[in-house]
Amino acid sequence: MTLSLRLPNSLHRAARELSKREGASINQLIASALAEKIAAIDTETYLLNRAERGSKKAFAQALAKVPDAPCDEADRI
Repeated sequence: MTLSLRLPNSLHRAARELSKREGASINQLIASALAEKIAAIDTETYLLNRAERGSKKAFAQALAKVPDAPCDEADRI
């Protein structure tokens, strides 16, 4: 599929420089950036939908099952 895209000169210049450093074409760079953005938005949507199904009561019940024990030394802040 072909897509024409208008970019400000500064953004095009930055994309060209980054693509050279990464050894990829500008098309690959933009496709990768777009895929990352879509994944981030999809993840946020998933987590928001999942949170809406959550239950504080069920969380408290699950937490009550955790034994009262000191944390591992590696987990201390």
